[in-house]
Amino acid sequence: MQYRVLARKYRPQNFADLVGQDVLVRTLGNAFASGRIAHAFLLTGIRGIGKTTTARIIAKALNCIGVDGKGNGTIDPCGVCSNCTMITEGRHIDVIEMDAASNTGVDDIRGLIATVQYAPTSARNKVYIIDEVHMLSNSAFNALLKTLEEPPDNVKFIFATTEIRKIPVTILSRCQRFDLKRLDTELLASHLKNILAKENVQAEEEALALIADAGEGSVRDALSLLDQAIAHIGEEGLILAANVRNMLGMNDKSQLFALLEGLFSGDIANVLQEFRKIYAAGGDPLMLLQDLLALIHFISRIKITPSAANDVAFSQNERQFGEEKAEKLSIVLLTKFWQMLLKGLQEARIAPDPVAAVEMILIRIAHMSDLPDPTDLIRKLKNNEFASQSPSNPSSPGSPVGRSPVSLITTNQTVIASHTIAEPIAGRQAIADFESAVALFKQNREIILHNHLMREARLVSFSQGKIELNISSQVSGDFVGRIGKLLTEWTGERWLIVLSQENAGKSLYEIELELAAKELDNAKSNPIVASILEKFPDAKLTKITTRSK
Repeated sequence: MQYRVLARKYRPQNFADLVGQDVLVRTLGNAFASGRIAHAFLLTGIRGIGKTTTARIIAKALNCIGVDGKGNGTIDPCGVCSNCTMITEGRHIDVIEMDAASNTGVDDIRGLIATVQYAPTSARNKVYIIDEVHMLSNSAFNALLKTLEEPPDNVKFIFATTEIRKIPVTILSRCQRFDLKRLDTELLASHLKNILAKENVQAEEEALALIADAGEGSVRDALSLLDQAIAHIGEEGLILAANVRNMLGMNDKSQLFALLEGLFSGDIANVLQEFRKIYAAGGDPLMLLQDLLALIHFISRIKITPSAANDVAFSQNERQFGEEKAEKLSIVLLTKFWQMLLKGLQEARIAPDPVAAVEMILIRIAHMSDLPDPTDLIRKLKNNEFASQSPSNPSSPGSPVGRSPVSLITTNQTVIASHTIAEPIAGRQAIADFESAVALFKQNREIILHNHLMREARLVSFSQGKIELNISSQVSGDFVGRIGKLLTEWTGERWLIVLSQENAGKSLYEIELELAAKELDNAKSNPIVASILEKFPDAKLTKITTRSK
């Protein structure tokens, strides 16, 4: 016999077989018991949740005549009478199924409406099942309105859709609506286990949990994956979690734990090493970020609600790892990791090289783990814990206590900027002049500040602990504060940087250019250089380099 996939083989044939839709079954049961059966039903839910299957079961319930042929409408169709059998096989003349995705126009609906006036041929009720009804055009919906509101007594409409928001309100108001719910992972895994028992196939509990989780609440999707997993069974004779991970393109959890551990500790070298191992083993870089997001979300849930550690969708190792990290990590850090991973996933999707993009994202996140907790900084500011860092008497006018670490004091002629930091530390480098101060920025690789000081700053006056400068307006607003802060850290002495409007001399860069020009002029007057230039008229002297001995 030809093989039938599990999704078709185990399609529910009555409401007792319908998994996870208790509200719908209870409501319809009460309606059949009281005889208050609506003339139109609207079933909505995600793909593969059982909308069309439910519509066929309702059609059976409306037309079942029982084993003896004398039955009436029932919530428990027998499944063996002529009507039930023909509906199951899809060949009942009074149960008309139409795919709205293929028949979207008003003419299709008019043809359907033309048959409504005729009585059923053999069934008690004529049932029209329209799948993906949201695909109908506006004209088609309008043509259906009158008939839908006042159909003949023996005509029932059942609509199914995945896009309830696309259904006109005028249609919604004429139907009894049922929302079919997603199946949670535990219930779906249990359903898969029951089916495997009927198929005489064994599977690890973790493997079933992985398949159920990948199904995202859809029974049909989960059964399709289960079919695929059965095909992956090897000599061991059962469905293994490792095989399911390979089938789904998931990453090895132990490697994910090691990578995430490196991110938390800021160990960038180990992070990149683990990422390369995962990639070399065939892991998808984008899937890696999604797996990390899932782990961060799981740890955060445990942090807020410890009972979340009992989620069977995660393995015992994952639950143990989640509990350990939830105990050690703050929710602020977990939230920052989540935000950066989510933003990184968006960047990696559009990057020309996803592997390089993911590596840069991991480097960025690992560096972020060393940053201070913003909540702790805010608390210190509120409690005036920066007060001891002020360079002046807290009670004096203009004291920076209680303000941000950088404060500006404005006068008519100058702007004085001082950086409030901790007490100076002795034993640091001393600054003899402005040139040596600027040189410190190059030594400490503050290249941008060094270039600004070289090109934009013009010295007005220099004294120990105070530098007065005339600076171009092209520099950023925090330029002065950063200079004072860094000089204080590097020298161990408090430095006051004063911005002056007074005319000053030339910048250090301009002075260097002048000195270089003079050196070139002096070199050209050298007899040896002059003779070389004379013999080679096209030669030019552009730079003088002193060779070390």
